[in-house]
Amino acid sequence: MAEASPGAAGGPPVVLFDGVCNFCNASVNFIIDRDPRGRLRFAALQSEAGEAFLRGAGMPTADFDTVVLVEDGRVHTRSDAALRIARRLSGAWPLLAAFRVVPRPLRDLVYDLVARNRYRLFGKRDACMLPSPEVRARFLG
Repeated sequence: MAEASPGAAGGPPVVLFDGVCNFCNASVNFIIDRDPRGRLRFAALQSEAGEAFLRGAGMPTADFDTVVLVEDGRVHTRSDAALRIARRLSGAWPLLAAFRVVPRPLRDLVYDLVARNRYRLFGKRDACMLPSPEVRARFLG
């Protein structure tokens, strides 16, 4: 039986990220290093696959101010996405899920502060990152 498509119920979860943001790219590398079983898949928000996920979720395809997690056919953004991703990582990172008790508006306020300033604080690339050959299969076109 074939594996369900990425992001669909039963398929591997997909992390959509801003492909030109240095902070976002560093975050993806951080996630890859802490997901040794390779359960998460990735797509830049600017890619064809990223845009297809955004369109399918009824989200804008030109506004890249949030990380998006597509998991079991559901779309999670901002702090919810970040905490759900942390829950899937090795080590002590799943403990961050305890922050879900903090009301979402407060969590998202902090998330939005970082997101609004990420280019100024961490810089921006001219093009999306190219994954290394070792992890290329985890990236969607």
